[in-house]
Amino acid sequence: MEKLIFTLFLSFLLGTASYSQSKTKIACIGDSITEGPGRENPASFPLQLDEILGSTYEVKNFGVSGRTLLKKGDFPFWEEPQFEEAKAFAADIVLIKLGTNDTKPQNWKFKDDFKKDYLDLIQEMKSSMSKNGKIYIVNPVPVFQDNFNISARVMDEELRPLLIEIAEEAGIEIMDFYAPLLPYADLFPDGIHPNPEGLTLMAEALASKISQ
Repeated sequence: MEKLIFTLFLSFLLGTASYSQSKTKIACIGDSITEGPGRENPASFPLQLDEILGSTYEVKNFGVSGRTLLKKGDFPFWEEPQFEEAKAFAADIVLIKLGTNDTKPQNWKFKDDFKKDYLDLIQEMKSSMSKNGKIYIVNPVPVFQDNFNISARVMDEELRPLLIEIAEEAGIEIMDFYAPLLPYADLFPDGIHPNPEGLTLMAEALASKISQ
């Protein structure tokens, strides 16, 4: 009887400890490629990432279609409720995947502000995280075809090199969606947005990096 009581008590303690362990929270900030078919849609790459990483992680999708990193862009992420929601989430890891819509002519005319605005966003996110929290810049997926006024030339020749400068200045790492997706132009029906298979490749690429 005493052995049974001890076993039950031990099980209770182990269960309580397991339950009390906090999950590693990941916030995904981005545009339509992050939002995917919907922020709560399991096909979006953030929710696929959540599924791959398992029960010790909690991944939230804060993507908003058409949004820019630039504060003076036509639709700045800064002005969306998801900006404040991402900060309130107090993530352990923040993935920033913005920039694709910034290559549009009406936005890139403010390109001189891009580095400062990006560094400002990094600081805003850091302010809501623990001192051990990590922020990653995500190098966006390839632009296989100019569409929706998005420019492949601006992306590859101007914006991507800026991301490297920003990462070095901020002392943070870059996670890459460019190289892993470059062989898969057929998964981008409009040249810009990945189909569900492409979103899965994105989630797998991130999961591989994070699990290391």
